[in-house]
Amino acid sequence: MSANPKSGAALSHGAFATLLLIALMMGANHVAARLAFNHGVDVATAVTFRSAVTAAVVGLLLLVQRVPLRLTARHRRALPAIGLLVGVQSLCLYSAVARLPVALALLAFNTYPLWTALWARLAYGHRPEPRVLRAMPVMLLGLALALDVLGAASGLGAAGQWAHIGIGVGYALAAAAIFGLALVLTQHEAGDLDGRVRTFSTMALVAVMALAGMASQGGPQWPQAAAGWWGLAALTALYGTAFTVMFTVLPRLGVVGNSAIMNIEPVFALVLAWGLLGQTIAAMQVGGGLLVVVTVVWLGWRRR
Repeated sequence: MSANPKSGAALSHGAFATLLLIALMMGANHVAARLAFNHGVDVATAVTFRSAVTAAVVGLLLLVQRVPLRLTARHRRALPAIGLLVGVQSLCLYSAVARLPVALALLAFNTYPLWTALWARLAYGHRPEPRVLRAMPVMLLGLALALDVLGAASGLGAAGQWAHIGIGVGYALAAAAIFGLALVLTQHEAGDLDGRVRTFSTMALVAVMALAGMASQGGPQWPQAAAGWWGLAALTALYGTAFTVMFTVLPRLGVVGNSAIMNIEPVFALVLAWGLLGQTIAAMQVGGGLLVVVTVVWLGWRRR
């Protein structure tokens, strides 16, 4: 894969499968997070534990594999900014997951490809591929149906539904905007840096930020049941793996042209939350999920 991708290039089957795997792990991570939140863990503790463990593991890999730490002046400027953005995004997204059904939080967060395209256009003059722009509304429509944003399946109606979910959606949209900017900065300012170095730097900064937040709230809030510990362990393993792969592979694929493929993440989360957390799936939601899957496959195997 080229370090300077062309947005019109077709993805290989392996690259497409990698993006879907990232989406699956990210969706499962948020289901695990909700499990931990349901058993006493707070947002700051989850982000601190997840980020510190990921940074420690990746740092050990850097030492064992003797990865050279050659940072240019541009890298030294960009990495703190990326770490700060990912830290705020993590706190916002987990705050959304703690307040909303997992898949609904991810629906709002998965507007980040739109924010990615906007930030790339504003900061670097990058024009998104027309095919991606045509796919986005269809994908978002499918996600809206899958996640019942109008309250039809729940019976609350639009007003009642938004009164119930508004704050959580606000957190998720803020996370989307911030994450989109982080992806664009990663590709353009640190895309030539080893992905393991980027991951270590970002996770270490996020851990420091979350630790400060946790300390300001009186210290960690650990799980109060075995299920909470399983959730905390799973979200740490899944997020650390997915984040490392994403920040290693995605910048080389081109974040604007291909990050939209991971919009299938809420569908994975919807199915997992149904199986693990007991959330039900109405027929309308299944139809919306199928619409997303078809659109993602069409987008993933695009040609020049």
